[in-house]
Amino acid sequence: MLNNDVLRSIRYMLDLSDAKMAEMVQASGHDIRLDTMQAFLKKVDEAGFAECDDLTLAHFLDALIILRRGKDESRPVPPIELPVSNNLVLKKLRTAFELKDDDICAMLAAAGFTVSKHELSAFFRRKDHKHFRACGDQFLRHFLKGLTQRVRKV
Repeated sequence: MLNNDVLRSIRYMLDLSDAKMAEMVQASGHDIRLDTMQAFLKKVDEAGFAECDDLTLAHFLDALIILRRGKDESRPVPPIELPVSNNLVLKKLRTAFELKDDDICAMLAAAGFTVSKHELSAFFRRKDHKHFRACGDQFLRHFLKGLTQRVRKV
């Protein structure tokens, strides 16, 4: 899934302005200008579209966790994880919205996609674990749709 699609989904879900999104990324220690963020939020066929890099998305997801849960002063800031995979996006969103497995299964069911807890746990395992499973674009889209329905109460 394109990093730009993830940014646009989260912007819609939380009703964030372009300026607020750029501010969040800057607060996480990554220098970005408003016009660059606006280019990332355009659709592929729109004039001025720019592809969002992994570093920007990683900083945005970390800033989203801080926005939703607050900053933990007792712990050091974790390093940025690169490259950003669908599995990492899923993990960061689960952390930001404090979701449990039951919550995620219910959200996905509401979005028209059923998954068992065992299938779900495979997405959150380490890459070298024998039961690890890569998160596909379709699964992430359904997850974002379900999360949007939950957050916006649609």
